[in-house]
Amino acid sequence: MYAARDLDEGVNDIARLLGITATMGGRHPTWGTRNALVALGPARYLEIIAPDHDHSPIGGERPFGLDHLDRSRLVGWAANARDLQALHAAATRRGLTLGEIRRGSRQRPDGAILQWTLTDLACVIAEGIVPFFIDWGSSAHPASSAAVGATLVHLRAEHPDADRVREMLEDFALELPVTTGPVPSLVAEIECPKGCVSLR
Repeated sequence: MYAARDLDEGVNDIARLLGITATMGGRHPTWGTRNALVALGPARYLEIIAPDHDHSPIGGERPFGLDHLDRSRLVGWAANARDLQALHAAATRRGLTLGEIRRGSRQRPDGAILQWTLTDLACVIAEGIVPFFIDWGSSAHPASSAAVGATLVHLRAEHPDADRVREMLEDFALELPVTTGPVPSLVAEIECPKGCVSLR
């Protein structure tokens, strides 16, 4: 998830960095956001997310700190999961809070409707180094209609309490390298027309 204060700004950032113009995705009326996407593989994508200045979120603030963002950056990531209820129950037993399982949808510019279920975006764990979880159900995967030309080579993270974050990731059977760093950050190594680019 690459958060930007404005979607056009975010799309321009990524076009400059990767040499690829993201495909416009659509609006998330509940969150008051808009997005654009770049495929990073058959079932992976970079989502540029920004406030939808024409729509306010329904109840609360926009996710990913969009209402207080000082610069465009990677703010989190999603892991695909099929049985969110079982995952939620297991996380609760381990003392990890995923919040309510929610439903979402958006309409693509071509009119297709994408629907999904996901864990609560308001429940941020380890400053976004631990992902939220999403189940696309029968919807087409967003990567299938996103701009092509990039591949995710490596995803890693830095965190001041790296040992604890690694333990939390292991609880979800997720293999994300985490090293000690001064501030929490995700680092994506992406092969693209501009070469191998590090995106933070």
